[in-house]
Amino acid sequence: MGVDAFETWVRDSHTSYFGKNGSQADSEPQYEDLKISDVSDQEKFRHYLKIHQQGETDYYTFCKHCAETGIEKWFVSLESMTCTYYDKSGRQILEEQIPG
Repeated sequence: MGVDAFETWVRDSHTSYFGKNGSQADSEPQYEDLKISDVSDQEKFRHYLKIHQQGETDYYTFCKHCAETGIEKWFVSLESMTCTYYDKSGRQILEEQIPG
């Protein structure tokens, strides 16, 4: 398929993979649904992201932290090498460059 981007939903960690010419494939949910907070907390999320990137939390704990701080999904563009986190209203909370 040649993946150009993917979108992961915190609720159950299912992921949609997007390829050239509009192709798409979806993964199965990875765990039971988490409740995503209606209120986003950008500073607390940044802290949780930092400790996760330092290896202090596992993937599921990171997802629970995302839900707690109102992060609904993240979108990774392999073309621009960015990862963008969004809240439930679709508002961009954080965009970061993926190290090359």
